[in-house]
Amino acid sequence: MIAVYLVLLIPLAGMAVLGLAADTRHAGRINVRCNALALAASIWLAADVLVHGPRLSSGQLLYIDSFNVYLIVLTAFVGLTTSIFSGPYMAHEQETGRVNAGRLRLYHSMYQGFMLAMYLVLTTNNMGVLWVAMEGATLATVLLVSLYRTPESVEAAWKYFILCGVGIALALFGTVLLYFAAEQKLGIGGNALLWTVLHENAGLLEPSIMKLAFVFLLVGYGTKIGLVPLHNWLPDAHSEGPTPMSAILSGLLLNDTLYAVVRCKMLVDGSLGTPIAGYLMMGFGLLSFLVAALFLHRQTDIKRLFSYSSIEHMGLMTFAFGIGSPWATFAALFHMTTHSLTKSAIFVTVGHAAQLAGTQRMDKIRGLILTQPEIGWGLLIGTVAIAGFPPFGVFASEFLVLIATMRDYPWLTPLLLIGIGVAFAGLFRHLHPMVYGDIPEGQNAIPANLLPVMIHLALVLWLGLSIPGFLGNWFSQATQLISGASPL
Repeated sequence: MIAVYLVLLIPLAGMAVLGLAADTRHAGRINVRCNALALAASIWLAADVLVHGPRLSSGQLLYIDSFNVYLIVLTAFVGLTTSIFSGPYMAHEQETGRVNAGRLRLYHSMYQGFMLAMYLVLTTNNMGVLWVAMEGATLATVLLVSLYRTPESVEAAWKYFILCGVGIALALFGTVLLYFAAEQKLGIGGNALLWTVLHENAGLLEPSIMKLAFVFLLVGYGTKIGLVPLHNWLPDAHSEGPTPMSAILSGLLLNDTLYAVVRCKMLVDGSLGTPIAGYLMMGFGLLSFLVAALFLHRQTDIKRLFSYSSIEHMGLMTFAFGIGSPWATFAALFHMTTHSLTKSAIFVTVGHAAQLAGTQRMDKIRGLILTQPEIGWGLLIGTVAIAGFPPFGVFASEFLVLIATMRDYPWLTPLLLIGIGVAFAGLFRHLHPMVYGDIPEGQNAIPANLLPVMIHLALVLWLGLSIPGFLGNWFSQATQLISGASPL
C-alpha cells in the first residue's frame, strides 16, 4: 500500500511547494514533475493490484480494486500530459497580461489541489470522505474558473459554486441516508460508511431508505457529471476558465464523479435486488445525451461547443452503466477511457486555436490548417475521433454501447442512433469553416505544444484498432466487480 500513499502525498506536497515556495518561473516544470511522479506511483499501484488483487489499507480507510485503480492511472496520465501543455500555455497568458505572477502561483497550486481531490475520490473507502473530496474538487475548480478575474469568469465561477453546491448538498443528504440505513444493521460508528462493509452487507440494508438515498446521490453527484437538467454550470465553466482546466474537467472530474455514482449503484442494487437504480441512470443519461446533441447546433463559442459534447458523452456512459449488463458495463468503462483521452486532446488544441485567432468565437476562427497545419489537423482529427468515426476508439466503445442496447433494450436503439447522427452534424457544421476557411488578415502562427495531442490521439487510434490484452483483462475484472458477470 506504499504506492497509494505516494499517489496522495505527491500532489499534497506539490500543492504546498507551488503555493508557498516555488518561483513562478519554474512552477510549470515543478507541476509536470509532480504529475510524472504521481503517474509512476499509480503504475506501481496498478501492478500491485494486478498481482495481489484488491488492497485494503490498515484502518480500512483506503481501498483499491480493479475498478478504481485503472481510473487512478488514467487520471495520473491525463494530469501529466495536460500539465505538459499548461506550462507554456499559462506562460503565454502571463505574457499577454491575462494573469499575473500571483494568479500563476494560484493556478499551479490549485492544479495539484485538484489532482489530490481526484485521487482521494478514487482511493477512499469511506463514503463520507468521498463526499469531502468532491467538495474539495469544487473549491479548487472555483478558484481555477475565476482565475482571469473578468466579470464573465467570476460569474461562471459563482454559477458553478451555487449549482454544484446545491448538488453536493443533495449528495450529502443521500450520504446521511446511506449511513442511517447502515447504522440500523451495523451499529453506530465509522464502519457504517465504509464502502467495503456496506457492499458486504448490502442485502441487510433497508430497501426503501436505500432507494431514497440513491435518488439524492444520483441528482447530487449528477450535477457535477453535468447531467441534464442540472448541467448549466459546465459550458460556462469551460468557456471562461483557462483551457488546461477544461481538459482536466472533461477528462477527469466528470469520470470520477460518475465513478462515485456507480459505487453507490452497486450498493443499491445489492439492497433492492431490482434494477430501479439502473432505470434512473438510463433515464438521466439518455435525456442528457439527446439534449446535449441538440444544443451542439446552437453554439457560437468553441469551448462551449466541446463542453456540450462532454455532456453528450457523459450521458451515454451514464446510460450504459444504467443498463448494467456485462456488455454495457464493459462498453462504459472503455468509453470513459477513450472519451477522456480524446476530449483532453481536443481542449489542448482548442486552447491553441483560440490563442491563434485571439478569440473563442467560432465565426472568427478561420483557416487553421493554412495558418498552422498542426493545430488545424489536431482539431480535425480530434473532432473526427470524438464524433465516433472508425477506426478511433470512440467508435469502438460507442459500437459496444449500441450492441448492449440492442441486446437488452432494442427499442431504445433508434434514439441512440438519432442522437449520434445529430451530434455528428452539430460538430461538423462548425468544424469545416474553422479548419478550411479563409485566413483572417493578420493571423500568424504561434508557439504551440501539441505533444499531448499527438500522444492522446495515437492512443485512441490504437484502442480503436486493438484493445491491448492487459487493458482488456483490466476492463473484464472491473466489469465482473460492477455487474457480477464476465462480458465474454
